[in-house]
Amino acid sequence: MELNEKKLEFLEEMANVIRRDIIEMLVEAGSGHSAGPLGMADIFAALYFHILNHNPKNPAWPERDRVILSNGHICPALYAALANSGYFSIEELMTLRKISSRLQGHPHRGSLPGIETTSGPLGSGLSQAIGFALAAKLDNKKYRVYCLTSDGEHQEGNTWEAIMFAGNKGTKLNNLTVIVDRNNIQIDGFTEDVMPLEPLREKYEAFKWHVIEVNGHDMEEFVAAVNEAKAIYEKPTVIIAHTIPGKGVSFMEKDYLWHGKPPTKDEARIALKELRTLQGKIKSEHE
Repeated sequence: MELNEKKLEFLEEMANVIRRDIIEMLVEAGSGHSAGPLGMADIFAALYFHILNHNPKNPAWPERDRVILSNGHICPALYAALANSGYFSIEELMTLRKISSRLQGHPHRGSLPGIETTSGPLGSGLSQAIGFALAAKLDNKKYRVYCLTSDGEHQEGNTWEAIMFAGNKGTKLNNLTVIVDRNNIQIDGFTEDVMPLEPLREKYEAFKWHVIEVNGHDMEEFVAAVNEAKAIYEKPTVIIAHTIPGKGVSFMEKDYLWHGKPPTKDEARIALKELRTLQGKIKSEHE
């Protein structure tokens, strides 16, 4: 599952497409979260267009890898990845958060193909993912489970109960990979000001997890980390992905005030212009 230059360019361009979709969805909806989805676009592109064993034409395929989105508020990135990979029409993205839309403000199992769990209350996704991973072990299935979590939800006690359980050597959940969006922000400010999380790596290691830290915007680094996780046979893996909230839109980057608000129409025009410029840079870098 190595990356060649052509595939790397495609993934970077797809991440940019996802970012543009996010902006367009949010401004159309008039509500939603901006910073987190933009920051995780690279990881969603890598998952859905390179890493996952899945079939958009057969979403219920029993052998598919499972993606559990614990931090459900970043669902615009998930929806954009699903639509662009063929689970439903791209046009439907513009119904985000509207009355009777299948694209709710937090993912709802059963509403859309490709959604494995309902999420919203932070801190519960990892426990759900552990259930999927245990089920795979009991059923002798080979699918892998990927759980995306925010760093802020690591302030929830039930997250640490799940981390303790999964790290127990008796479970041997080597089919579970957790991806932490370490963007350092939450709705009230910076995580280290609200409720410090560090030393995060050492905490996971104390609970017997295999820990990898990556630049969440480096496709090659992230793909290599996922490959490394697949080679770990005695324990689950957590990939702490250091990301920039609002990535790709200069006035949103690293500003926690964008955690839970959408752009205005004027702000969206500026953001989309920046992202179109970025698209050109991606092409030139790979020529």
